[in-house]
Amino acid sequence: MKSSTFKIFKWIVVVIISLILIITVVTYFYMKKPLFGKAAEGERLERMKKSPHFKDGIFHNINHTPELTEGYSMMGVIFDKLFGDHPRLSPIDSIPSQKVDLLHLPIDSNVLVWFGHSSYFIQLDGKRILVDPVFSGNASPIPGTVTAFKGTDRYKVEDLPDIDYLIISHDHYDHVDYETLIKLKNKTKKVFCGLGVGADFEDWGYNLNDIYEKDWNETIDLGNGFFIHTTPTRHFSGRGFTRNNTLWMSYVFQSPTIKIYIGGDSGYDTHFANIGKKFGPIDLAILEDGQYDIKWKYIHLLPE
Repeated sequence: MKSSTFKIFKWIVVVIISLILIITVVTYFYMKKPLFGKAAEGERLERMKKSPHFKDGIFHNINHTPELTEGYSMMGVIFDKLFGDHPRLSPIDSIPSQKVDLLHLPIDSNVLVWFGHSSYFIQLDGKRILVDPVFSGNASPIPGTVTAFKGTDRYKVEDLPDIDYLIISHDHYDHVDYETLIKLKNKTKKVFCGLGVGADFEDWGYNLNDIYEKDWNETIDLGNGFFIHTTPTRHFSGRGFTRNNTLWMSYVFQSPTIKIYIGGDSGYDTHFANIGKKFGPIDLAILEDGQYDIKWKYIHLLPE
C-alpha cells in the first residue's frame, strides 16, 4: 500500500513539474514575439541613464508612487478579479457613436474624434494628430482577453488619413497596440514618445529619424508655430515582466491658435498644477477619468 501511494505521489510530482516546465518554455518563446517590443540597448540605454528620472535601472515618478493603494496586495487584487462579484463591468448595450469620414475632412477644419478609451484623432490648424491608437479590438498580448466595448470598434487604420504626428503616452498594451502600429507605419510622418519606447518602434520598422524619443520637460519646435512640450505624469510602464524600463509621458501640444494638454494615464499629483502654471492657459485638457477603482488611486484618476 505504501509503495502504491508513493508511486502515485511520484507521478503527481512528475506531472506538476512537467506542466511547469511546459508552461515556462511556452511562455518564454511566446514572449519572443515582436508584439512585446524590444528593450533599450546601446546609445539609447546610455541616454536613458542620463535622465534625472532614471535610477537603479528603472524610471521613477516625481513623488513616491505605490502601484496599489495602502491596504491592498497584488495577490488580493488577482483573487478578487478571478472570484469576486463585479456586476456592470461592461455596458449592456452598444455605446452610442457616430462614424466620421476622416479621409475626406477639409484640412482647414479643426476636429477631435474620440475612438474610445485613450485613443483619439485631432485635426488642428492643418495638422493631423493621432494619440495612443488601438484599433485591433484587443488591448492585451493574449488574444480575446481585453476586448473593446461595442460601439468603440467602428474605426480601423484604413479609415485614417496620413498622420503628421503620432503621440504615444506610454507603452502599456491599451496605448501601444502592435497590430495597429504596424499598419500605421506607412501613414505616419513623425512619432513622439518617452525614453525607451522608441526601441519598440525601431524594432517594428519605423525610421529612426522619424522617432522623437524624449524625457520630461523638453520642447520640440515643429516649425510654423507648432510645438510639442513633453511633461510629467504619475504612472508606470512595462510590456512584459519588467516594470518601468520606459518613460511614461503627458504632452502639451501647441498650434498657432490652441494649446491642448494630452494627459495620458496619471494619478493626481503636483505635476498638474506645475504644468498649468508653466503653459497655461490651456484651451483643452484631455484627461483619463474612468478608473473607478480606489485600488489604483496613485496611478489613475478617479471621477471624484
